Amino acid sequence: MTKPHPNTLDPAAVAALVAGTHGDPFAVLGPHHGSDGWHLRVFAPEAARVWAVGPAGEVELVRLHEDGFFAAALADSLAASYRLRLDVGGRMLEREDPYRFGPLLGDLDIHLLVEGRHLRTFEKLGAHLAVVDGVAGVHFALWAPNAKRVSVVGDFNSWDGRRHPMRLRHDAGMWELFIPGLGNGTLYKYELLGAHGTLLPLKADPYGHAAEVPPRTASMVADLAERDWADQSWMAAQTKRNDRHAPISIYEVHLGSWMRVPEDGDRMLTYAELADKLVAYVTDMGFTHVEFLPVHEHPFSGSWGYQPVGLFAPTSRHGSPEDFRLLVERLHQAGIGVIIDWVAGHFPRDPHGLHYFDGTHLYEHEDPRLGLHKDWDTHIYNYGRTEVRNFLYSNALYWMEQYHVDGLRVDAVASMLYLDYSRQPGEWLPNRYGGNENLEAIDFLRQMNEVVYAEHPGAITIAEESTAWPGVSKPTYAGGLGFGFKWNMGWMNDTLDYFSKDPIHRRYHHDRLTFGLLYAFSENFVLPLSHDEVVHGKGSILGRMPGDEWQNFANLRAYYAFMWTHPGKKLLFMGQEFGQRDEWNCEESLQWHLLDYPLHQGAQRLVRDLNRLYRVEPSLHQLDHDPAGFQWIDCNDRDNSVLSFLRRGHDANDFCVVICNLTPVVRYDYRVGVPLGGRYREVLNTDSEWYGGTNINNGDGVVAEDQPWHDQPMSIPVTLPPLSTVVLKRV
Repeated sequence: MTKPHPNTLDPAAVAALVAGTHGDPFAVLGPHHGSDGWHLRVFAPEAARVWAVGPAGEVELVRLHEDGFFAAALADSLAASYRLRLDVGGRMLEREDPYRFGPLLGDLDIHLLVEGRHLRTFEKLGAHLAVVDGVAGVHFALWAPNAKRVSVVGDFNSWDGRRHPMRLRHDAGMWELFIPGLGNGTLYKYELLGAHGTLLPLKADPYGHAAEVPPRTASMVADLAERDWADQSWMAAQTKRNDRHAPISIYEVHLGSWMRVPEDGDRMLTYAELADKLVAYVTDMGFTHVEFLPVHEHPFSGSWGYQPVGLFAPTSRHGSPEDFRLLVERLHQAGIGVIIDWVAGHFPRDPHGLHYFDGTHLYEHEDPRLGLHKDWDTHIYNYGRTEVRNFLYSNALYWMEQYHVDGLRVDAVASMLYLDYSRQPGEWLPNRYGGNENLEAIDFLRQMNEVVYAEHPGAITIAEESTAWPGVSKPTYAGGLGFGFKWNMGWMNDTLDYFSKDPIHRRYHHDRLTFGLLYAFSENFVLPLSHDEVVHGKGSILGRMPGDEWQNFANLRAYYAFMWTHPGKKLLFMGQEFGQRDEWNCEESLQWHLLDYPLHQGAQRLVRDLNRLYRVEPSLHQLDHDPAGFQWIDCNDRDNSVLSFLRRGHDANDFCVVICNLTPVVRYDYRVGVPLGGRYREVLNTDSEWYGGTNINNGDGVVAEDQPWHDQPMSIPVTLPPLSTVVLKRV
């Protein structure tokens, strides 16, 4: 038996390694060359005996510590090529030694990671399948600069953090380790000895591509190698489809409750099932895009995805990452764009997540006046830290490049912009100028948009921003935040308030419908009727409408047509297209049975026809964000609760006339000014019997008369159905 060379071993280092406190395992483990030749050291607490075996022979290692530390001297020929053979409970197992492989993170990667200029950190950090020196395995890499020791743990090592400690790249605070023999589907976490020497709760991989199905929380190795995408036609036209002059009508979806399978325990649909059912439905309804509530892995279903732990992992509740890719691909093949809600404003305090990650406040501010979201009991990202910004920039690009998503709707932007958001005096810290603006978050948002649009010019970013912050959707070179679009929360609040009023009182609230046009072109707006409007006791959109059942639906139809003809892109949360009666419940399917009833069928037909009209009629979408695309005919008839306006496209003579009669009174021979003569025919009437209305209409059209009205050279006498919106077009 070849004896080890004890003079090459530091007993204190061996004791620290066995105890799991040694921060530099490669200084002890693996092959080492000294003045007296090669030495091999192995820590294998599960093994009774250990050998180094290879073409040049074999050597049994000597146990130097009762907990499983072995060592031996090796001949040069064996040191050059060896495997480990272990006697584990009487079984002979062979494996590669992780500690014979060198570092895989290159110097350029380290340099860019440190500087925060590595835009695709997801390509280097996290778990990646790799082949090193002809050996297949997984390369793990993690940023944890203040940890004293980091290990990869999983079923493969009985979750023993002493067995696979990682190499620290001191110049970057990065830890890495190549573990041979692991592959797709391997469950793992990181065990960290924190900055103060305390063993932390096991951490999921911040860059993990997949995770266990909640409530289990381990990360999972997933191969995201290049695939042959079959959505080339969509990607080639992406810029045109997402342009502000294009029709954009978004169907907002929570994947877990859009539709369930009652005959199978009321389970959620898989990504594959959604690729059939959801794609077919959205195509039939004529929406141009879907927007998914956050698909990032999240432990608590009740957060709807807005408290994600796995920012790089599509939730495993519906299947694998490849299954989600298939869903996106199928939507694109059907001509439907894909937007995901993106949560960059905060993260939850779950112990397996980013919270106190390496024993310090690594991703969040240490001071709760800067780092704690009181409303949601979550952490706020430290946007002033280079590596944190890089983490988020990289994540934005990740979804576009690995999953071909078209864009990001950034959640809770207002909470990012203001240091005093939802805080009382004394609960926040002013910026260096004494103001309440979060300068670091502002800089982050601008850079994020610059990165996204530079790397993916056809992409789309949308801000959910609920204040009057100026220039949200203006370019950064013009002083804006650089978003492509902004949700119009003011329009949503005002119009919902108006339509909730009894028609007899609407004359006193007329400005709720007209006020939005004073600022409609100050941003590139999306008009949202989102999930936020059908939760927390608000009821459904239908439930807001006053009157009896017929009036409920008539109001709903008139409102939707007003929305689809109003300047701005459209967003409607699932279920509201057919008049869901109850408030949305994320644990239940939508109330699809309601489509057995004519009035619900009628609401769905209307939304389908509105989408069709919006797409084919240039005047309704080309100048959504340009004052030239809108002109009031009469916004002052508050006594009759009637509004009338023109919508125009690039061709000023190609226009639509829109008239809203928002009381349950039929108005005959109601005169409306028009700019040109000819016959005007209805292209949409929300009172049509096809939608459940009374079918009061204007027959084969009305002819413009040479009678100036409403500051227009001509006018038409029209019949206005009750609680309706009518759209006419000159023939």
